[in-house]
Amino acid sequence: MTAVTNNGSLYGNHGRYLRIDVDSGSSQAETINPITLRKFLGGSGLGTYLLLREGVAEIEPLAPEAVLAFVFSPLVGSPLTTSAKFAVVSKSPLTNRLNDSLASSRFALEGKKTGFDAILLRGKADQPSVVLIQDGQITIEPAADLWGLSCPETEQLLKQRYGPDYQAAVIGPAGENQVRFATISHDGRHAGRGGSGAVLGSKNIKAVLVRGTCRAQWSQPEDLVELAKQISEKSFGSATAKYRELGTAANLLLLNRLNALPTRNFQQGSFEQAIELSPEKLNVTRNKTRASCAACTIGCEHIYGISKENSAEADDQSATRLEYENLFALGSLCGVGASDDVLRASQRCDELGLDTISAGGTIAFAMECVERGAWDVPWLQFGDGKALLQAIEWIGKRHDVGNLLAEGSRRLAAEIGQQTIKFAPQVKGLEIPGYEPRALQTMGLGFAVAARGADHNRSSAYEVDIAEGSQRHDLKPSAAAQAVETENRAAIMDSLILCKFLRGIFADLYAEAAEMLQMVTGWDVDAKEMEETAQRIVTAKKWFNVKAGWKPEEDTLPERFLQESLADDDQAHMSERDFKAAILAYYRCRGWSDEGWIETGHLEELGIDK
Repeated sequence: MTAVTNNGSLYGNHGRYLRIDVDSGSSQAETINPITLRKFLGGSGLGTYLLLREGVAEIEPLAPEAVLAFVFSPLVGSPLTTSAKFAVVSKSPLTNRLNDSLASSRFALEGKKTGFDAILLRGKADQPSVVLIQDGQITIEPAADLWGLSCPETEQLLKQRYGPDYQAAVIGPAGENQVRFATISHDGRHAGRGGSGAVLGSKNIKAVLVRGTCRAQWSQPEDLVELAKQISEKSFGSATAKYRELGTAANLLLLNRLNALPTRNFQQGSFEQAIELSPEKLNVTRNKTRASCAACTIGCEHIYGISKENSAEADDQSATRLEYENLFALGSLCGVGASDDVLRASQRCDELGLDTISAGGTIAFAMECVERGAWDVPWLQFGDGKALLQAIEWIGKRHDVGNLLAEGSRRLAAEIGQQTIKFAPQVKGLEIPGYEPRALQTMGLGFAVAARGADHNRSSAYEVDIAEGSQRHDLKPSAAAQAVETENRAAIMDSLILCKFLRGIFADLYAEAAEMLQMVTGWDVDAKEMEETAQRIVTAKKWFNVKAGWKPEEDTLPERFLQESLADDDQAHMSERDFKAAILAYYRCRGWSDEGWIETGHLEELGIDK
């Protein structure tokens, strides 16, 4: 491994994190060794290190002693496009494993200017409160009047109360009610998966507001500006064209053609009403505007108007940002093809502060349980948009059956029993995103082994499956190396932090990431060190899970995917033997034991504290 040493500079970083006890309002600044910053970078990597350092793995995620971390990176605040991102890292109340969610917004820029590389919250306030951080000054103020408000309503009132200079990360009613897949939101963007909003809600904190004047300096500012211009120019090219033109929803019809669009709780791979939900159709039937995240040149955000209730007329006051995962989870997965119903469902999830993937996955699972006669909730039927909206409303408020749905599909299956866990669409408790594992089998492998659970952002192995000439129905052990590589690349981008939509513009991500870091931090890093850093971060995430109680049997898919073909595609069948062989190959590629354990010597080699 490359020797990591400190060259004495703190360019791009502040070299400290802030720990806040929301019980007492006390705070303490802790030093981060520059060598640690270099080894774990920022974002997901640094967040994982800090949670290990704080002993969070062994603590219940909703206990007062649990820690929630907002983590920045050396690139935040730089002129590099898409770098205005932050990570929220905690132990997940949905999976009881590591959770790292990312969001893009001005919260990242202002949070970094507080003078810290991360902000950690511990404890529980004695009443609903907000946390204000201005440079090194911490204030905790009562906010009972905000409790019960939606995410947009909360942000609006906070701006009126504290002024536009503060940037606020907030929770909605779902976070207050500790829905296990509640989000943390800012400016319409969400740290979505795994329930970080529930962790913040368990601390009686409605919002965290940041404002600062401490700007990090860059080692080579002139060269960095020139590099930023070059990357921005590339970001206007063909590699990002589909995101500008149609957004992430551009994948919907492609996946439908491949019989890889999860439909009716993963019973089918294609949806007969897919065209109604496609951006190609929405673009010509609805008002649409485009927007960009802070400090982003791509502009992938597509906002669609929603018709008035019981009318085909557009409601100028109602619109929602739409992503592929929203369309799949609240559309095809639940068998709902009426676009207005799907748009309203997406909008209501955003307002309540709900992860759309877990909301849709849990509701779709419940719909199949009803269809099979395993659960007596007769109104919850596939294809019923009104039932979908009702379920979302009740989840956010933990009302009636929503109290069970708010627990996620794994816990709901345990409550219903009758072997329903076999088709609960989750890995480690996290609901499966919009890629059918039997039709995209390298992606299925990525879902099974990911530290966060079923996750398309930590392992974008679907890129391997949809590439020309791929054998996507025939999983081989050789696919493990490809899954490892997509996971490593994601770890680097999530720790720098850069948007994944840029990945197509890099000819050599590790070399170009090293160049960015050299200009920002002054570190003499190279491509080899970047690749080793990726391996260290992925292994550190796994080590957190081991300390939290991970067992080898967690790295799998639900029985449905290993025992049944897709109802509409006989070719989409996964061999359990081949699947297990690919997992073994993955462990060996990672340097872990054949059962997936991490040997002490490997931790030492990677520089991970035990």
